[in-house]
Amino acid sequence: MDGRNHTAVTYFILIGLSEYPQAQIIFFCLLLLSYLVTLLGNVLILFLIHYDSRLHTPMYFFLSNLSFLDICYTSASVPQMIINCLVRIPIISFGQCLTQMCAGLYLGVVECLLLAVMAYDRCIAIGDPLRYSVRMSPQLCIQLSVGSWVSAFLLTVIPTLTTPLEFCGQHVINHFSCELLAVIKIACNDLRYNEYFMMASSFLTLLAPFVFILASYGRILRAVLKMNSTKGRKKAFSTCSSHLTVVIIFYGTAISMYMMPQDKASRDRDKIISMLYGVVTPMLNPLIYSLRNKDVKGALQKLCGEKTVS
Repeated sequence: MDGRNHTAVTYFILIGLSEYPQAQIIFFCLLLLSYLVTLLGNVLILFLIHYDSRLHTPMYFFLSNLSFLDICYTSASVPQMIINCLVRIPIISFGQCLTQMCAGLYLGVVECLLLAVMAYDRCIAIGDPLRYSVRMSPQLCIQLSVGSWVSAFLLTVIPTLTTPLEFCGQHVINHFSCELLAVIKIACNDLRYNEYFMMASSFLTLLAPFVFILASYGRILRAVLKMNSTKGRKKAFSTCSSHLTVVIIFYGTAISMYMMPQDKASRDRDKIISMLYGVVTPMLNPLIYSLRNKDVKGALQKLCGEKTVS
């Protein structure tokens, strides 16, 4: 990201809501509250999965990955955003901005791949329940998990660091954080090249996993419709409802952000959408999985019951 034959940029100014001081105070309270809920909710999910042996299954192994990911995802940018709400002119160094941009992009793609892996897990559990424990062995679960983290690194961090961005002395970013699209808009590079690169990358990291999820749920729906028992159908749908809700929220906002043509103009729409998949979704994930999942609620009741007895 170092511009040749241009004025070197050593820092960036993040506008965010600095032009609206009253709104910035409200935004600070909402951000702080959402971050605390995200941390507490996801840490609780991780603890319950580790604590209750009934949750030692492939489904909850991947859920623990997702909870850990959400903690990292929000921690990569939200604390900086909270601090910026208390500063009149939010400034972030060039190195911090680069790190934040790569971390956010990397962790976002890991979530895309993990959600696809979780859809595959549900597809095997419902479509082939008798061989589920054999097909989704602990070794395969670890391989799928590690593969998601490694593949995301190869698809995002390496291409981002090897794609030069040149800045003509402009250092004002109209965003809350160093979002990739916001940084690209102030670069001197020909935007068409960046659009082609992002469209190709988005196809591999967003559209392809999303199509795979849709195909998996197509097979799940076909398997459920073949069930004779109404109770069995309800149970099958209940195990998928939480995951499907997260998929709709995350992919809906991410695709609308990265699969649409971009221009140099900064838009408030981008800020709102980035808040949805970067702040709101990680906060909702533990709530969705705990409120709509009988096993997680049972583990929480068991934990509270043992604490009450002791």
